[in-house]
Amino acid sequence: MIDRIDGAILKLLASDARAPVSQIAARVGLSQSACTRRIQALESSGHVSGYGARLGHRRLGFRITALVDITLGTQVEEDLAKFERAVAEIDGVVECALVSGRQDYRLKILARDLDDYERLHREHLGRLPGVVTINSSFVLRSVPTRGEADALFAASR
Repeated sequence: MIDRIDGAILKLLASDARAPVSQIAARVGLSQSACTRRIQALESSGHVSGYGARLGHRRLGFRITALVDITLGTQVEEDLAKFERAVAEIDGVVECALVSGRQDYRLKILARDLDDYERLHREHLGRLPGVVTINSSFVLRSVPTRGEADALFAASR
């Protein structure tokens, strides 16, 4: 279980992973060395699973975000694993989730434009193993929401 200080450190790292430890330490009321030890412990325990940059995909030319619901013919573990391995090889797929409900998987795909998405659909999605149905929806607008850390720690209050 993490305490209030660890929670504050996680929120600060989630909002700016490049913040200097000295700044994080000052914000949570710790010495720099104590803060460094806590960050290392959070990393070692898996509370921090990695660091990365949030990319401006539209600025990089990826103007289409598709949410793709896929239904498979079976839910046998070997078939699910085969499907998941195949999806992992497709450029543009940024998320793949096994979900409950009518569909089996939901993919989030970034594409440059509709022609690029159509190519991904034709060359990759339509050839995935075990696929019975594919339903694509296109994101018209992304609504800003809370960051992951804010949502996680608001739920634990």
